[in-house]
Amino acid sequence: MLTAVAVEGYRSLRSLVLPLERLTVVTGANGSGKSNLYRVLRLLAAVAGDGAVAALAAEGGLPSTLWAGPESISGGMRRGEVPVQGTMRRGPIALRLGFASDGLGYALDLGLPVPPPPSIPTMFGRDPEIKAEAVWHGPYLRPAGLLAERRGPSLRVRGDDGWVRHDYRLPPWASMVSEAADPRTAPELLAVRDELRSWRFFDHVRADADAPARRAAVGTRTPVLAGDGADLAAALQTIRESGPEGRLDAAIDRAFPGSRLRVEDQDGRFALQLSQPGLLRSLGAAELSDGTLRFLVWVAALLSTRPAPFLVLNEPETSLHPSLFPALADLILDATADSELLVVSHSEPLVALLRDAALVHTLRKDTGETQVEGLLPLEQPPWHWPSR
Repeated sequence: MLTAVAVEGYRSLRSLVLPLERLTVVTGANGSGKSNLYRVLRLLAAVAGDGAVAALAAEGGLPSTLWAGPESISGGMRRGEVPVQGTMRRGPIALRLGFASDGLGYALDLGLPVPPPPSIPTMFGRDPEIKAEAVWHGPYLRPAGLLAERRGPSLRVRGDDGWVRHDYRLPPWASMVSEAADPRTAPELLAVRDELRSWRFFDHVRADADAPARRAAVGTRTPVLAGDGADLAAALQTIRESGPEGRLDAAIDRAFPGSRLRVEDQDGRFALQLSQPGLLRSLGAAELSDGTLRFLVWVAALLSTRPAPFLVLNEPETSLHPSLFPALADLILDATADSELLVVSHSEPLVALLRDAALVHTLRKDTGETQVEGLLPLEQPPWHWPSR
């Protein structure tokens, strides 16, 4: 289970180590940094497929994503006694990301590229470089728990007889987690890669008239719902046939009393049909309201017959009427039996329904910096970044 996520230098997240529990809820006003935290988790997951550099490029490159404020913020700046101004930089320009778990921890340090000599022209001079990485055992990075370390292009891995330095040089855009993961020589890197690949994200699945979830699609067993919801009917039918008996129908009845969901086979293409009290015919997916369709998406995601170890939901309340919040909260709470969940939400009613069973972090902005209400710097989980 993940116990903390750490970030330094990303947009409004100047320096933050956020503790996690089985169910963690992140809330706060618009602009407080919730979406930034969600993107950080997305960037970490992208490391497993060498996609972190590409993901940063899609956001405008490293300079566009770095913390834009001063390196340090004085008490006078926070109290408004002196204007916010630049401070003397003591450390390198860096974007640092990491997580800790009850098994292995991982951290990544991205920095500005070294300009190539004129004799080696390149059109990729704005790509960030991976300056350092580390994998360790224990709650935070310390020498005794360090298992693998990358500095620049060099990599060393701790073996039974001490440190083993790998001969090949890692390219600056590739993570050691994806480049050097090997069950024989670096099983810890393989474990971290598999951990990152197992994370699952759902973010604003479309519910408009042309949404993939509204169309009939080729039906096949679908234990994991696609990110765009295109295989929604197949995913729901998989839950009905392979999940606990009656669980799907109970979730539908909890949200829409007296309603019945059916999946229709149209020559190999599956289509949704929802029967509701008082209607003489069932409604197809194209006829459902945005909120109804989106709730069915959450049913498919949270009742998956192949639960994710770590599941991240970004604003699941979008398009839902508040009357559906209790049913959604029940789905989330039930999912914690098989998965660790992080829910990003700005809905106070939904957060209230989850609060008793969750660790709730309320974000706020102070002098442009995202902070967690009630979490003082010295109360954050211990954390150390790898050195370059």
